[in-house]
Amino acid sequence: MSKERDYYFEQYQDRKMKKWAGFYLSEHTAIIEQEKKRQPAEKKIQMSWMEIDEILAQAFQNQVEVMIQKEELDCEGNYGADIIGMIQGHDELGIYVEGHKIGYDEIRHVQFH
Repeated sequence: MSKERDYYFEQYQDRKMKKWAGFYLSEHTAIIEQEKKRQPAEKKIQMSWMEIDEILAQAFQNQVEVMIQKEELDCEGNYGADIIGMIQGHDELGIYVEGHKIGYDEIRHVQFH
């Protein structure tokens, strides 16, 4: 180890928890601000499986973006934001939309975007 590095480590005083508390506080307030801006998604009508299947098939064939509302509620009883994107693929259990795997039984409502 060189003399310069030794001098640096001898003179350096770490602020430890004061430094980390500042990081935590700024991240925490940013998350709170995002939560305040987030509006609960509207409850869309429950579509039949035949309607969902028809729209998904058309969107996949024509490469059209879709908006999917999942049958999933948060702790406050609100639906999450719609998943928007192109259908990238599918299998027997569900579809892949913009990096999300969505099971067929999880889909509440789908429409073209």
